[in-house]
Amino acid sequence: MRPVLSVVFALGFGLMFGFGLILSGMADPANVKGFLDVAGVWRPALAFVMGAAVLVALPIFQWTRRRGKALTADALEAPPQTIDAPLLIGAAIFGVGWGLSGICPGPAVVWLGLSPAVIGPFLLAVVVGALLARLLQRDQAPASRA
Repeated sequence: MRPVLSVVFALGFGLMFGFGLILSGMADPANVKGFLDVAGVWRPALAFVMGAAVLVALPIFQWTRRRGKALTADALEAPPQTIDAPLLIGAAIFGVGWGLSGICPGPAVVWLGLSPAVIGPFLLAVVVGALLARLLQRDQAPASRA
């Protein structure tokens, strides 16, 4: 029963996230680029959307932390506490790609339903990049333990 519940929650929260992106206008790359263009005609809308998301999510994160487990999991997984080269490189690649295209992977999934021919290649590149990163991590893991 728990795996089914996990999928239902993921689908429900994903749909809610996508609806929020569309409603807030953040599925439009022009709005994202406008937020990143602080030297030009800056659009602060993304800051308000992120702030509202934090206000909604923070109580849920705090409740989950006190509880010690997520709704559909037995335990919480703590994120790594170190800042290393793969993290910095990945963040830089993500940031440059987001800045150049104005498309974040979350809104890209929303766009897939609206315009698959336009966004399909972008999402394909995201998936290939993620698989490549996983392969590189797997190849480096035994050397780092030695």
